[in-house]
Amino acid sequence: MTMRFEDFTSAIAQGKPCPSSLPPALQGLWIDRQGNWDQAHEIVQDATDQDSAWVHAYLHREEGDLSNARYWYRRAGRQPTQISLTAEWEEIAQELCSTAMTSDQ
Repeated sequence: MTMRFEDFTSAIAQGKPCPSSLPPALQGLWIDRQGNWDQAHEIVQDATDQDSAWVHAYLHREEGDLSNARYWYRRAGRQPTQISLTAEWEEIAQELCSTAMTSDQ
């Protein structure tokens, strides 16, 4: 399943349940935005793809565990960032939604 960024954020804001058909990285972002860090972490922690590693890094940054976050940024092939958590969440979600849409076409 793919979802445009606008639809993704709108569905979250409306409190809709996370579709299990989304990739794990997008599921993790969805669940985190709904306030369940533990469940979001559980979703991405065992995933082996780079997108999930990026979300995993973000979650540890959100938690304040910066050394663990740096490890996961490396696994994701990303540089740690200093932007706000909100801006990073949006950056990740936009890129992952865009990538998912492109790969479906």
